[in-house]
Amino acid sequence: MLENNTHLIKSFAKSLGFDYCGIAKAKKLDEDAKRLETWLNKGFQGKMKYMENYFDLRIDPTKLVPGAKSVITLLLNYFPSEQQRRDAPQVSKYAYGKDYHEVIREKLKVFLQMVKENIGDVNGRGFADSAPVLEKTWAQKSGLGWIAKNGNLITKQQGSFFFIATLITDLELNYDDPFVKDYCGNCTRCIDACPTEAILDNKVIDGSKCISYFTIELRDMLIPEKMKGQFANKMFGCDICQDVCPWNRFSKPVMGTAFTPLPQILNFTTADWEDLTEESFKIIFKDSPLKRSKYAGIKRNLKFLKA
Repeated sequence: MLENNTHLIKSFAKSLGFDYCGIAKAKKLDEDAKRLETWLNKGFQGKMKYMENYFDLRIDPTKLVPGAKSVITLLLNYFPSEQQRRDAPQVSKYAYGKDYHEVIREKLKVFLQMVKENIGDVNGRGFADSAPVLEKTWAQKSGLGWIAKNGNLITKQQGSFFFIATLITDLELNYDDPFVKDYCGNCTRCIDACPTEAILDNKVIDGSKCISYFTIELRDMLIPEKMKGQFANKMFGCDICQDVCPWNRFSKPVMGTAFTPLPQILNFTTADWEDLTEESFKIIFKDSPLKRSKYAGIKRNLKFLKA
């Protein structure tokens, strides 16, 4: 029964378009608890106060799903087939197409329905970067890859341009072996390339220094003056640490999905971004991750890059 159910789970993942599926035993993450507590105490979360909430839930899947036995981790490729013009304010590749929260949320809803129809009355919850779940840790524990110096999960097959989704369930399954080797070796390209020195040398990210933090998470209407000249023309998010990673030479473009790049993101010039009205922003980017920063945030970022 375990083997059959595990086979079904992995076949469901494949049928829904997920690139990888790994399964780990649900248990409390004691080592991660210590690391997270240290990270928070050092203030690396900046003004992302939500990172301080629900500490117990982040480290224990049984508090999110009572009776949880398995944590299923799913990876979905988003590496684009086309790149944005280089002379314009840059948008992180994950935001080229539709908002992944909505895309993955729908896939997980269908996934759970398939599980219930084919296996039985299973209790579970799906998460896509929308709840206190340590996705990368679970991905490593389910054998999908290793956590790199830049804090991203890297797969040997295709690098790190993946969305991570998590399904916590009370269904007992066969568990994959954890990924134990670190293939970063002595490479420090991500650390050396980070303009704001946000990547520390022990796989710790100072979130309060990250370009993505300033351009997406920070809600203040002014970006600190001390950051001037350090953003490398990044308007929304940042891919520098991934772009320089040798493992991403294996990235394969995703074709014909919801993540197909918006023409405006690929082709807008600096003038196009600056001339964009709020009304047009709401129409063009209504299904885009850019709406997280809102029109005012995009304008703030543009102004900061120009100053």
